[in-house]
Amino acid sequence: MTTLFVSHGAPTLALEPGNTGRVLADIAASFPQPDAILVVSAHWDTRVPTVSLASQPETIHDFAGFPPALYAHKYPAPGAPQLAQQVAALLQSHKVPVQIHPQRGLDHGAWVPLMLMYPEADIPVTQLSIQSRNTPAQQFALGQALQTLHAQNVLILASGAITHNLADFFTGDRDAEPLSYVTAFADWMAARIQAQQWQSLLNYRMECPQGRQAHPTEDHLMPLFVAAGSGKGAVVRFTPENTYGILAMDAYLWVA
Repeated sequence: MTTLFVSHGAPTLALEPGNTGRVLADIAASFPQPDAILVVSAHWDTRVPTVSLASQPETIHDFAGFPPALYAHKYPAPGAPQLAQQVAALLQSHKVPVQIHPQRGLDHGAWVPLMLMYPEADIPVTQLSIQSRNTPAQQFALGQALQTLHAQNVLILASGAITHNLADFFTGDRDAEPLSYVTAFADWMAARIQAQQWQSLLNYRMECPQGRQAHPTEDHLMPLFVAAGSGKGAVVRFTPENTYGILAMDAYLWVA
């Protein structure tokens, strides 16, 4: 199995999947179905890495002010408590502190892309939190500790955003022209990821002129660093679209 990073965009991606939805479905169809999925979502942010033991994770609607139809969406996938225990053991073996949550469900960073990739909701899934207070290098090391999961047919799905500056939100037009820094930053990141220049990637806030504008806070980029640490082989970039002028919807698949 492999690692996939996706930009999950606005929650309304569940209602208006657009080209991103088509690309995610195509990516999922391009490799065998996993036996279980570990999601690393930007929307579960804790001081210590935490995994969920939920046997039937609830669908968390962790947003407000969106169309009522969005709150009706459910993703009733079974949980993966055995995988969660294994993740905890792996992290402990790498001297990474870890905690276990008894029932944490799936936030929209998890269920929205999963709904587009695996609409049958029949694959067991659990979540692992990010730590936005830590450094990119620490999140990269977290990913490295998870590499052996691939051999057990576990998909590591990292869900965040290539660009995420909501202060620059300027339009409700989903197809608005992207601001110049959005494409510049996405392309800068792509060059480092595909060349596997990990040290430069982890130091993006110092090396990339658009780094701080693209991510005033680092929470939505932390899943990418986990993905980079856990992924093996060449990296394929997908550029389905930009949404609302500020969200580059890039995805990256590691191909061993």
